[in-house]
Amino acid sequence: MSEQDKIQRFEDQPIRTAWDEEQEEWYFSIIDVIRVLTGSENPRRYWSDLKRKLKMEGAGELYENIVQLKMRAPDGKMRLTDAANTEQLLRIIQSIPSPHAEPMKRWLAQVGRERIEETIDPEQAIDRALETYLKKGYDPDWVHQRLLSIRIRNELTEEWQKRGVERGKEFAILTDEITRTWSGMTTRQYKKLKGLKKQNLRDNMSDTELVLTMLAEASTRDISREAEPEGFSASMDVARQGGEVAGVARKALEERTGKPVITEKNAAQLNAVVTGMIEAAASFISDPVEPEKDE
Repeated sequence: MSEQDKIQRFEDQPIRTAWDEEQEEWYFSIIDVIRVLTGSENPRRYWSDLKRKLKMEGAGELYENIVQLKMRAPDGKMRLTDAANTEQLLRIIQSIPSPHAEPMKRWLAQVGRERIEETIDPEQAIDRALETYLKKGYDPDWVHQRLLSIRIRNELTEEWQKRGVERGKEFAILTDEITRTWSGMTTRQYKKLKGLKKQNLRDNMSDTELVLTMLAEASTRDISREAEPEGFSASMDVARQGGEVAGVARKALEERTGKPVITEKNAAQLNAVVTGMIEAAASFISDPVEPEKDE
């Protein structure tokens, strides 16, 4: 789960949300939604009673699939709280008698509309990403490189899917092999070098690091298209070959400049700004996490 905290507003009332990049879904704080729909002074108690009701209605599977995410509580601390995706939340809303139910459904549709629009018209996603990176203080030239790296990455993952590689764990293993081969470090070691935790590694790369990452993935994509490997094991060998192409380029550049390509600097140091992304991630890690308890 890769959560990106954000406060959405429904009729000017805050609802904590988190975007899961891997699943491509919004998750909503159930407590916040219940507070808005019912006006209850004790939404946690209301949710506790509602869970029992849902079980009685035969919705046990719904409850079992609800996740707990770290979201910022009113006291500023990051606490675990029950969260539901859009489909789950709509089912929960059906069990809450409230005049706000229909407006809430429309609001959920509006929140998800941007993602649907981006699927239909990817250019909108690019425009939004460009705007977001610029607001965070990134150099415009770096941003254009980053957007190109996203396109290359998407083309690579599409190629992997054609070759029978499964999303999730297998994608991660292949990515890790590409990174290890060209940089000499696993993705985890690379992030540790830069002092990163939840942050995106590529968002914290220098121009040269990002270019070599693109070269490694583009090479892997092109080799795979020619070799047509079948399945994960064969694709692992291709990933290694693609990483080697960028690894050769890295070593050649280091020999010419006398300086290492890989830097321990992260986005804050590279851009001379403390981005909102890094501030959120830092507080996400350092703040104590405590579960919300029913009262």
